[in-house]
Amino acid sequence: MRPTMNDALKKASHDRIRAALAEAQETAGLSRKLVSVRMSPGGYFAVAAVLTFASLILLRTHRDLAALIGIAFTWITVPLLIASNRLNFDGQRLWRSGPLVFLSRLLFRVRERLKIEEIERVDVLSLRTLRRGGNVRYRYRVELSGAGQSFVFASGGRNFRRMIRDLFPRLPNSKLDARARELRDHLVENSVLNEEVERLRVASVSVLEATSEGLRGKEQRAGERHQAQDSTEDVERAAQLRKVGNDLRIAGRLRESAEAFRRALLASAQDGSLIYEYSRLLRSQASTFGDARLLSRARAALRLAIMRSDGDSSLLELIGESFLEFGEPPRAARAFRSALDLDDAAYRARLGLAEVGLAEGKLAHVIHHYNEAVRIAPDKATKRLALREADYYARLNDDDDYLTAELRRMNWLDGAERVQRLAARITFVALLIALVGPSIDSVVAGLGWAFASSSIVAWASALIIKRLLTPRRRVAVSDF
Repeated sequence: MRPTMNDALKKASHDRIRAALAEAQETAGLSRKLVSVRMSPGGYFAVAAVLTFASLILLRTHRDLAALIGIAFTWITVPLLIASNRLNFDGQRLWRSGPLVFLSRLLFRVRERLKIEEIERVDVLSLRTLRRGGNVRYRYRVELSGAGQSFVFASGGRNFRRMIRDLFPRLPNSKLDARARELRDHLVENSVLNEEVERLRVASVSVLEATSEGLRGKEQRAGERHQAQDSTEDVERAAQLRKVGNDLRIAGRLRESAEAFRRALLASAQDGSLIYEYSRLLRSQASTFGDARLLSRARAALRLAIMRSDGDSSLLELIGESFLEFGEPPRAARAFRSALDLDDAAYRARLGLAEVGLAEGKLAHVIHHYNEAVRIAPDKATKRLALREADYYARLNDDDDYLTAELRRMNWLDGAERVQRLAARITFVALLIALVGPSIDSVVAGLGWAFASSSIVAWASALIIKRLLTPRRRVAVSDF
């Protein structure tokens, strides 16, 4: 008997399931996890918000059973999916695990794995989530990208610190931005940090707040400086204070960090690296307290760090990246060029000059610097990144139709971002009106629900449009 079409489809489905199970077993058997961290749950929360609102609409229309089922399903399933959506690392490669990952592998043959050598770049974004006195609480968002994949996870808990400690030291500096290097070198446990602070006798926040700058006096400063010059242990102590100052800054304890840096600078005021790190602290304080004077001091410290860089091309690269963060492309370009004068193979300086060219709207400069980055790239992954960027901007420069399409995509993306922010605000206000409205008038409540429904639809639509428009338009190889 000849096999029917249904038999063929069943066989193909069974083969696919067996392949997915075999791959899962291989991953479980061959990959001994060093650390596993929960991935960023933003997409799950977006789905949960939409489903919760739909359940509220069902409740308003007196479909109580359906609303109850919807709420229960949402807030039982979504937390489980968030908890099971993990990024794992075994020392050689990264991979995702979880029910949805298994389904995507089963249905679409998507293999979400990334070897260490395939990582092209690591970007870290820091967000302030709490400010109290001289302390802030930072939340770090880490994005690892390479080989057409991107893994995002955020800080929170011991597993995050373990992931940073196990993964980042295995990556070269050419793939890490300034914040990633700071996390690698200065993210420590609170207990260890407290012991170091106690050992070095760095003043606590309460003491620092009670002691004004004027009470210290010039005589006390002069005595500290004289003592710093005479003591034979100054260099070592300054290094320890510098390390603790950076650790405190990453932990968000900015006042204590400033005190540690102040004392370190008394003993080692000519160290360009120390001055650069102090400028990073001043930038953090300026952003936290909204102090323009501190921001001006941070810029001045960066300029002084260039003068005292002592021929360190890596330091000049970091200074150039900081000037880019400060919104000063001309100064960043000078720092990057100084780094290249010292080391022609300064890869991140080439990338930085490409960013400067992009900020100034000079596409020819962007293409040139990315092509130079391809020439000096230290490995295949960084070379692939630079080559892809060079090809993309070359296509923009040479193909007017492609440029028009990309500008249209960026405009739509920017518009979707604005719509999403506006819709989120309107949804919040409309829900507040809808909940308070029945005590005023049923018409007011109805208007609140109508505005909330429209804005949540607009928000969800803008989110989907952003997901679709974020990837660049692909460049066909045959077009070059």
